[in-house]
Amino acid sequence: MYIVTSTVTVPSEKADEVIDIYRNRSRAVDKAKGFRTFQLLQNDKKPGELTVHLEWESKADYLSWVTSDEYKKIHELEKKYPDKELASIVPKVGQYKVVAE
Repeated sequence: MYIVTSTVTVPSEKADEVIDIYRNRSRAVDKAKGFRTFQLLQNDKKPGELTVHLEWESKADYLSWVTSDEYKKIHELEKKYPDKELASIVPKVGQYKVVAE
């Protein structure tokens, strides 16, 4: 299994707005080969810290997704988000292979 995380810190007053975006996401990734699960995590002590947690069957499946046209289309839309402050936030990405369960 392969896990990818993407963490952003947004102003606390905008956290609910970002959460709503993810609740209403396109779900295109759900159809990608090797995709297992999506979760959006909110830090209990820092409500503006949000982490997308994705699980994949393999690193190859993840890499196939991030080089797909569908991935590029979704991420181009993010750059056009009307709230320029949110659109300009760069996430911290982590990539992990599962070595024990």
